[in-house]
Amino acid sequence: MQNVVITKPYRFVPPRLSRFWSRIIQWYLPAYLRKNYGVTSCEFVGAERLRASLHAGDGVLLASNHCRPCDPMVLALLSREVARPFHTMASWHLFMQNWLQSFVLPRIGGFSVHREGLDRDSLKCATRILSEAKYPLALFPEGFVTRNNDRLMNLMDGVAFLARSAAKQRASSARPGKVVVHPIFIRYFFEGDLESAILPVLQDIESRLSWQPQTQLPMRDRIVKAGHALLALKEIEYLGAPQPDHPVGRLPQLLQRLLTPLEQEWKVPDHGQDTIVRIKRLRSAIVPDMAHGDLAEEEIARRWRQLADIYLAQQLHCYSGDYLADDPTPERLLETIERYEEDLTDTARVHAPIRAVISVGEAIEASPTRDRNADNDPLVEEIRRQLGEMLEESKSQ
Repeated sequence: MQNVVITKPYRFVPPRLSRFWSRIIQWYLPAYLRKNYGVTSCEFVGAERLRASLHAGDGVLLASNHCRPCDPMVLALLSREVARPFHTMASWHLFMQNWLQSFVLPRIGGFSVHREGLDRDSLKCATRILSEAKYPLALFPEGFVTRNNDRLMNLMDGVAFLARSAAKQRASSARPGKVVVHPIFIRYFFEGDLESAILPVLQDIESRLSWQPQTQLPMRDRIVKAGHALLALKEIEYLGAPQPDHPVGRLPQLLQRLLTPLEQEWKVPDHGQDTIVRIKRLRSAIVPDMAHGDLAEEEIARRWRQLADIYLAQQLHCYSGDYLADDPTPERLLETIERYEEDLTDTARVHAPIRAVISVGEAIEASPTRDRNADNDPLVEEIRRQLGEMLEESKSQ
């Protein structure tokens, strides 16, 4: 399990945006992306739309998909393209990894948000940034890294709440103006030798399973077979035996086995909510007492096991069961094998070269109020519509 939960009393980390540090990081960023993420080139589509909003003095919220860990750094290349630094709302655990990251993140515009509770300081900071309209604010409404570049996960409603709150604040200010949302779609294309990238990872996974290398199978079939084995191991752990159905049906069953007992224990009702909402609510119930330091060691260990189950549920949520059906693209194959490796070891090897394409959607003006007659939030629906269109368009780039 990656270190995404910090059991310390939360302390809001405000942005301390520095032009000096922003220039230094942007200068170093291409080399950093090449070395650590294999991203060797970047292209921009529709950047003039963002420039127009900035020139008009609008408060700008950038709502991006989040398919790879390097997405925030790739967005920083867009900030260089439009010659305007971005503020970024980032999970608090990212500020707790090491002293260098803790020092640099605020100075390039990052500020923390507490995912395990209501963070009024973070919401006030985000609203202020948007209402002042000096710098854009970037966030990732999917809520976590999905490793699904060909599919969108559910978008959190917080993006619309922030935009409307800032629009309301701007409308009542001495210098009223608009707040707009630009959907951002980041697409990655692997342009190297696919077999050279995938086969060493696949062979290591087969070795972990105590298999001989499955060289008699085509690469796609080897990946699918390894995935079935990894799923079966988790089913044995939690359900007692591998399940007979297709993975499309087995994944939700395992998810329910992981989350439902915890929801019953912690009195967190499901109400048919999205998996990520359920995970957030469970973490909000389990983590706060761990930060106070007055629980017995046995109870702390028990809660960490529960958090590991919740983390597994989050990872399973990213698998669709049919992502490699028909004739999968090289990127789908690579994403899947990266996800396997990351789930097994918490890290994934760097594969290069990767070309990133950043598409900027049309500006969506945020109204200070929401249409209560609509079943779903209209602003979130429009963001999702544009992201879906950009996803389809990006397949031909």
